[in-house]
Amino acid sequence: MIRRLQILLAFIGLSLGLSAQDHTVGLLSYKPSKAFDGYNLIYPHNQPNVYLLDNCGEIVHVWEDDADFRPGNTAYLLENGNLVKTKRPSAVAGNPIWAGGGGAIIEIRSWDNELLWSFTRNDEFERLHHDIEILPNGNILAICWELKTDAEAIQAGRDPDNLPDGELWPDYILEIEPVGTDEFNIVWEWHTWDHLIQDFDATKDNFGVVADNPFKIDINYTPDGADDWMHTNAIAYHPDLQQIVISVPTFDELWIIDHTTTTQEAAGSTGGQSGRGGDLMYRYGNPQTYDRGTEDDKVLFYQHDTHWALEFLEIGHPMYGKMAVFNNRVGEDFSSANAFDPPWDMYEWEYTLDGDTYGPANFSNILYHPEDPTKMYSTGLSSVQYLPNGNTLICTGRFGYLFEVTPNDEIVWEYKTPLNGGLPATQGDTLEINNNLTFRVKRYPNDFAAFDGKDLSPQGWLELEPDEDFCQTILPTSEAFQDYKMEVYPNPGSDMITLEWEGMPNSVIEVFDLTGRRMLSMEASGGRKYINVSEWEAGMYIIRVDGKGMRTLVVTH
Repeated sequence: MIRRLQILLAFIGLSLGLSAQDHTVGLLSYKPSKAFDGYNLIYPHNQPNVYLLDNCGEIVHVWEDDADFRPGNTAYLLENGNLVKTKRPSAVAGNPIWAGGGGAIIEIRSWDNELLWSFTRNDEFERLHHDIEILPNGNILAICWELKTDAEAIQAGRDPDNLPDGELWPDYILEIEPVGTDEFNIVWEWHTWDHLIQDFDATKDNFGVVADNPFKIDINYTPDGADDWMHTNAIAYHPDLQQIVISVPTFDELWIIDHTTTTQEAAGSTGGQSGRGGDLMYRYGNPQTYDRGTEDDKVLFYQHDTHWALEFLEIGHPMYGKMAVFNNRVGEDFSSANAFDPPWDMYEWEYTLDGDTYGPANFSNILYHPEDPTKMYSTGLSSVQYLPNGNTLICTGRFGYLFEVTPNDEIVWEYKTPLNGGLPATQGDTLEINNNLTFRVKRYPNDFAAFDGKDLSPQGWLELEPDEDFCQTILPTSEAFQDYKMEVYPNPGSDMITLEWEGMPNSVIEVFDLTGRRMLSMEASGGRKYINVSEWEAGMYIIRVDGKGMRTLVVTH
């Protein structure tokens, strides 16, 4: 009996957690002993609200907005408890510039959803889109389309046959300093338009040899005629290097830009710590864009959420400082989550070439190896986050499927955004692709400063008809029984079991069988309880206190 008990205890300690095979939305599975504790921020498409969820999938906070708005597409929680969010009007008809990922407005809101500051850029010439980055000084980096007419594009060297709509929308980056409630200063800008190269027409601007200018951007690459030429979908910042990375999916590349420049230097090819002004310091993913490679050299495929892995990680974390990316279209029906080390030479303050191209040739880390690669697939959206415990949090955006995976490919948390077209889905509903679009998920640690003194009590679920008992049957490991000096005797027992403890005010004691079925629930009072187990089936049971503790009870007859 003792040996059997030890084996079962070891098993429980390694695999605590349950899954619900019949769950289709919301929390699908959870192993608290292996998952990273924290709160998950999501901002699903086709609705206006930002949600903070605990790992049980319950809402602990929500920033509501008017039904006339939609995500534009990201939101970030600051240490002071403020939320910085992007949004747009829900109606797109009549918008002068519109494509997928379009935004319009940046807002700063308090924890209590008070509007603190607002900025809008959306007119016939410019429009915010996709993503923002909050700098350490509180300024905000934003991505913006700027319209160029066919005459401007042709003069810059664009092939006229690739301008079917008579215009082009290259991207630019602006740094915004919030002032007051709706004022601002634009303190820095970088424009793609200032860093072009073309070998199409020697009589036009920017003519040169593309392969000799990898720091420049070929205006005729991706010659598909799309107005939304670059579709930049992510922006991030490295505070130590003072560099910006952007994800340019139509080029299948990420680009790194020097942020130590002035705006004037950023418009040229000299200045800044790199000495290159606003020319690209580094580009990676597809050497064909600068005419130095072939299709076989491509490693990025319409990627999303490109960023340096820095936030919440210690310097000693194996992923610290690596470049992270969700690689959407690796295959016809599968994606990948990847990491790599850019070839950074801090002494020369530059990214080095690997022969004629920018390396590395392959990723140093593939973060998830599913037996069936099609289980992780999204043609767009999506995110990847390295967690302090070594796990990886992934969002496959077109299916609204969020999951946490260990380095050994064990899924320890799964959640499916329970919305269908922005409206709550019912537990048991089957959601199809694009029903519950979710751009990203981000998990903030329990000790994140924004949560200090905040009420994070569960407020219910996003889904209708939730399984309210599901997470309560998942048994996390803790030292609760030691803290309360709880004794269980006799154990094994066959008739009456006694529980004794010290303290435990306002606590609840529960007992479960190994299938997760709750056998008993009672308030802890008086320091002693008696449990009649005479009619229970012989076997092993789990005792839990306030969802935090675990003690094994063996019933024999």
